[in-house]
Parts: sequence; structure tokens; C-alpha cells
Amino acid sequence: MKYLIRVSRFVHARFIWLLLGSYLVAAFFPTLGLAIRSVSWGTISLPMLMLGFLLFNAGLGVDLSALRKLKGDPLPLALGLSANLIIPICYIALVMLTMQLWHNPDEVQHILVGLALVASMPIAGSSTAWSQNSNGNMAISLGMVLCSTFLSPLATPLALHAVGFMTTGDYSEDLHELAGSQTGWFLLIAVILPSALGILCRQLMGKERVQARKANLKLVNSSILLLLNYSNASVSLPQAIASPDLDFLAVTLVITSFLCVTAFFAGWVISRLQHTSKADQIALMFGLGMNNNGTGLVLASMALADHPGVLLPIIFYNLVQHLIAGLVDHWMFYRPGDDDSSDYPKTGKLSDYLHKLVPRRC
Repeated sequence: MKYLIRVSRFVHARFIWLLLGSYLVAAFFPTLGLAIRSVSWGTISLPMLMLGFLLFNAGLGVDLSALRKLKGDPLPLALGLSANLIIPICYIALVMLTMQLWHNPDEVQHILVGLALVASMPIAGSSTAWSQNSNGNMAISLGMVLCSTFLSPLATPLALHAVGFMTTGDYSEDLHELAGSQTGWFLLIAVILPSALGILCRQLMGKERVQARKANLKLVNSSILLLLNYSNASVSLPQAIASPDLDFLAVTLVITSFLCVTAFFAGWVISRLQHTSKADQIALMFGLGMNNNGTGLVLASMALADHPGVLLPIIFYNLVQHLIAGLVDHWMFYRPGDDDSSDYPKTGKLSDYLHKLVPRRC
């Protein structure tokens, strides 16, 4: 048991580097990843089952009692959910306008469609872990994750249709088709159902039993998440490495990074305008900045297999959001006096080893 705990801490503390490693392996050794994608039982594929387990595990970590605190002031939650839908769509519209002079129109469409998948996905469950580690308001953090997840059958098609009107040709048709009943079914089976089952199992098992299995669940969760990202990245990264288009890769990275920064900044702006507490600000920033890109990758790899380039913005965002979360946590919410001398980071955050490389603020 102690061995598993140590391994779990090791993986969690270095997860961002392991994620980057999974992308490198996918770029040069994609065979296993493509084989994983080909396994299916009727309409249910292995990546869908893997995604379902991740969301079931996330549901096990939801403490519904924390949501009772939202009764007193639900406005920050409502503003956060609204901003999570509106701001990315406005950003994508700005990208569409500014990229009209780009030399390759297909590359612009790849970026727009990839951003559409990012913008339409629910808020990532990992945002609650970052928020908790930074002493954020867990009621708002959990509320944003749950509400965005259970509202996704409405919010996701709305976002996809909105970006569908900004794109052209096959890309526009694919987004409008994706916003139809196929996506609703996918979200119900692969996202909402496992999340609800995880929450139900937590209520039946009790908090103590779930906590006793936390290390095992976290290790399996991290392993499946890395394998899922490797499998999905195997579709597009080998082509990107074999025939590198450096300007496309660079502009995609810049655009996705700026979207992530904008989303984090939006959380800060909302908290300042509402004069919220520091805890509310933390929850809003991590909630708006982090999306469930695992769902987006699975959906894109299934429905947009003829356009593998659209996976690149999602892959980049998935990596960048954790890097930016670590930097935001360190420079804005770092608590002086934390002990960072242990072999494994105390909280398992990226900032716990980033701040050894970056000088602390005075």
C-alpha cells in the first residue's frame, strides 16, 4: 500500500512531464495508440470507455455537501458559467477575423475547428484540484464543473453551431453535424452518465471508503489519462513530425496559449468586478482556464478523423493549460512558508517544482 502511495505521488508530481512524454511517444511510435483507437464494441469504443472511467473517478471526488454554500451567493457561479461559454466564442471570432490573410486557408479552418472543440467542452475536473491546492472556494469550483458537465448537452451544440457559422466548406458542415444528436448521445454516454454514477457511488460508499482508495484510484486515473492522450495524439502528431509545418505549429501554439491566458484573465476580471474574496477568485480563474480536453480529443478523433489537423489545437491547449495553471498558482496564489524540501511535492502541483527554477516573489 505504501509503495502504491509513493508511486502515485511520483506520477502526480511529475504528471506534466509525463504528459509531454506521451505526446513525444505518440509522435514517433503511434502504432499502439492507433490500435487502441480501433478497438470497439458496436458504437462503444475503447477510448470512450477510458474517458468514462476518468469521469467516473472525477465523480467519486465530488463532495455534494460543499455545494450548499452556493445558496448564499450563486452570482459568481452564474457569471463563471456564462463567461466559460461566451468568451471563447468571442475569441474564436477574433481569430477568424485576424487570420483571414493567412497564406493557407485550410490551416485557419483546422485552428478554428480545434478551438471550437476546446470551447464547447465542460470545465475540467482537474480545476478543482488546482483550486483546492490554492485554497479556492470549493463550492464555486465544484459547481462550475458539475453545472458545465450536466449543461453540456445544451452548451456544447450551441458553441459548435456558433463556430460552424464562422468556418467554411466541409469544416462548417462537420461542426454543424457534430452539434446534432450524435454529440448529445456521446455526452450522455461518455460524460454525464459516468459522472453521475461516480457521484452516486460516493454517496453509497461514503467519504471514508473513497478516501481509503484514493491513492489507487489516482494512479489508475493518471495512467489511463496518459494512455488516452497518447492514443489520440497518435492520429495527428506523426504527420506533424514527418512533414513539419513550423509556421502552422507556431501560430497554433500561440493562439491556443493566448486563449488559455485570456480565460484565466477573465476569471480574474470577474472576481475584481464583483469584489469577490480571494478564494472565489481562485476558483473562477482555474475554472475558466481549464477545459475537459480529453472529451474533446475523443470526440474529435471519432467524428473528425478526416481532418487530423484539428487535434493539434486541442493537444496544445491540454498541455498549455496545466503549464499556465502552475505559473498562475505560483505567482498569484503561492503561500510563503510552504515546505518544499521533501522528495515529493507536498501538494503534487506543478508549481511545487517550478518555483525551484523560478525565483519567488518578494
